[in-house]
Amino acid sequence: MQPNQFRFHHALRVRWGEVDVQQIVFNPHYLMYFDVAMSEYWRALALPYAATMARLNGEIYLRKTSVEFNASAVMDDRLDVAMRCERIGTSSMSFVGGIFRGNQLLVQAELIYVFADPASKTSLPVPAPLRAWIEAYEAGQPVTQVRQGDWAALGAEASAVRTAVFIEEQGIAREDEWDAADATAVHAVVANHLGMPVATGRLLREGEAGSAVSRIGRMAVLQPLRGGGAGRQVMQALEQAARERGDREVILSAQRSAEGFYRRLGYAASGDTYLDVGIPHVDMRRPLG
Repeated sequence: MQPNQFRFHHALRVRWGEVDVQQIVFNPHYLMYFDVAMSEYWRALALPYAATMARLNGEIYLRKTSVEFNASAVMDDRLDVAMRCERIGTSSMSFVGGIFRGNQLLVQAELIYVFADPASKTSLPVPAPLRAWIEAYEAGQPVTQVRQGDWAALGAEASAVRTAVFIEEQGIAREDEWDAADATAVHAVVANHLGMPVATGRLLREGEAGSAVSRIGRMAVLQPLRGGGAGRQVMQALEQAARERGDREVILSAQRSAEGFYRRLGYAASGDTYLDVGIPHVDMRRPLG
């Protein structure tokens, strides 16, 4: 078993509380590492787990785990937890996992999950959309699609994401969220294979016509999927739309909690921190190549 045999990888570092007096990891923690990796696997599928399971009328339960220990991880080791779906049966799904230190395989495991009715706990057939979704991901196919359009085309999907993030999660007043700019903006929405919108943003012209400056705003990603790449997809789509209309720079007002995300995309802070709807923000900008 080698790291390159897996498409999904999750990195972690061994911390205090996970090791014994010999400074090696307690065996039960390896199961925790695999469990965390499975949560990240669903994120990589662009799957908001709770909402998706509700739509599919079922739940996924761990039925069996087998673990083989080859070597021990120690304090401060940087580990790579790799997972792949090995087989999907009628009602069960078999995942194979490996915990690596570099190219050295420390622990390997098989995890068998069953799709079942959450009330009766009786097994159900794995839904065809979920089966196709996982198989597509394991085959290297994209698990999301990005669409651009106006408010008439994408308003319902963009509204669903913005309501969940800005109004319900962050507590922004509804009257502060919606404005007339939506009608003239270019909108981008990322949706998964079930057609569920998971991220959105909008592009406006900044200043007078001919200024060649765009403003990106209303960037929102559903909380369970942050860090999975959907936000980057929205930004890339809106930046490309700005390039195609001849703009040379993009500016945005970033929540300070998201500043690192925009910096990784090439944006630089400009000016001091200020409050917008009670949340600290900073202006950021990026020239378009």
